[in-house]
Amino acid sequence: MGAPKYVLLSYDEGAEAAGEDGYEQTWALCQDADDLFADPPPPVRETYELLGCTPEGALRTALARARADGPAPLGQLILETLDKRGGGVDEWWLEDVHVLGDRPCARDLSLRDVTVEGSRSDDNPLDYPQCPPLSPGYRLRGANGEPWGGCRDLAHVQEDRPEQLEPPLRLLGCSPRGALRVALDAGEEDLGHVKVVRVDSSGRSVQAAAEGELRAWIPSARGPGLVDLTLDPWSERPPLAAREVWDLWSEGRPSEPNRWAGCDAAGRRFWLSTALANHPHTLPDRPPGTTYHLDGSHITDPPGLFCALGETVNGPAGYFGWGWDALDDCLRGNWGAAPPFTLVWHDADVARACLGPAPHAPTFEEILALLAERHADVRLA
Repeated sequence: MGAPKYVLLSYDEGAEAAGEDGYEQTWALCQDADDLFADPPPPVRETYELLGCTPEGALRTALARARADGPAPLGQLILETLDKRGGGVDEWWLEDVHVLGDRPCARDLSLRDVTVEGSRSDDNPLDYPQCPPLSPGYRLRGANGEPWGGCRDLAHVQEDRPEQLEPPLRLLGCSPRGALRVALDAGEEDLGHVKVVRVDSSGRSVQAAAEGELRAWIPSARGPGLVDLTLDPWSERPPLAAREVWDLWSEGRPSEPNRWAGCDAAGRRFWLSTALANHPHTLPDRPPGTTYHLDGSHITDPPGLFCALGETVNGPAGYFGWGWDALDDCLRGNWGAAPPFTLVWHDADVARACLGPAPHAPTFEEILALLAERHADVRLA
């Protein structure tokens, strides 16, 4: 039998949600898996109507272009929900918005009903914004807070879409044991719920891969006594980038720095999730006043910045934040470094040139400001 890449653990959703320990049992070692990796589908683009709209700024410009030439790009659109006094309550975002057109508002001919198309932001607290009683509607703004007017209501234009069917996950060359072995020998149809975990060559857990329900099995061509299992996952599948990252961790936690540097942006983002999954929370912070040296030669995108910071503080494959808010938390202590500390940033010009404005991503100057605010003395080298 080849070295297993995955372990199947018994899964109890209630026990996991309650934070219980020791309920997981090893049900199988698996040599490999088919149809495990899949990038999430692109964001669903949906159509909305800004009812009773008074367009201003870039929205008014895009609307004029849409009238003349067809759908016009607008970018990110923020709808700020107003209370009955006109004060802001909540925000709701649409990404990659295009203005499709407009028509006179049936309730007030001095206003317009503007039709837009866009994708709901993953950061939205709700699937659909809710106005409080007696609200005058929404204040419209751009990504940087630019005023784009307002609207009295928002309508979602429903569209029928075929349901996306995903193939089941096939676990290959499995050696069942425990309750799973008993269920297979008894010919039971209900094989149970499992968690699939990626392991390294020593059998140590690297990261959870999937959760779901086992529903079928066949004898495996990979060896006598082995079976191939079919699993219907209810969790998201690991992205395609996970394959490369897990291969880099296949011999255990990498001991050399910058193993992440050859990954593209998607691979670096997944590297951060793997580093977080393997972060030793029991280790104390290094004392205040410590000096850290940041290798900036590979910081060519935001994920690269956080990969490099993780290794600076916590060694190769270390973790120290995966994004803006997570970095802010780490800078407060309990993640390896106790403030205040000194950060010597080598090859800082690489990051200065590459970390430009991007949605939900900090700029080079914003990173420096956050570090200074959290009592990190940054010295550019």
